[in-house]
Amino acid sequence: MKTIATLPNTRILPLFMVILCFAAAGCARIRPPRGAESTQLTLTATGYCKCGKCCGWRRTWYGRPVYSYGKSEGKRKVVGLTASGVYARHGTIAADTRRYPFGTVIYVEGYGYGRVEDRGGSIKGDHIDLYFQSHRQALQWGKRKVKAVIWKPKK
Repeated sequence: MKTIATLPNTRILPLFMVILCFAAAGCARIRPPRGAESTQLTLTATGYCKCGKCCGWRRTWYGRPVYSYGKSEGKRKVVGLTASGVYARHGTIAADTRRYPFGTVIYVEGYGYGRVEDRGGSIKGDHIDLYFQSHRQALQWGKRKVKAVIWKPKK
């Protein structure tokens, strides 16, 4: 059996590393679209994670995650899956999608770049929710007014 280091075509290794890097969370960088116009605003930013307290789910007696309340109460919940269909990771932002549609790139002072990929029932207007890996990190962020630069996707 040949190892990657002894393969005759050495271009496979760099390509494999690029694919592996983009498959891992946090490798793909979020950046604003080139040539897009930006807007600067002050927003209210809170933190959230994928736990049941932040996202409104609980486990049934046999361990299945289900929605805790609302129109989907008791229905199965895929933990970490956002409203846009991608899994939450650092840089995922929940916002009022009537004001900031999916794909809007936002630079938040103290957090970095993020993309609107989720929405929340209590998120209205100039309020955004920033994703964190743990509940502790989300609580440490708390609720704050932040300066933000916003790039909305072209229609």
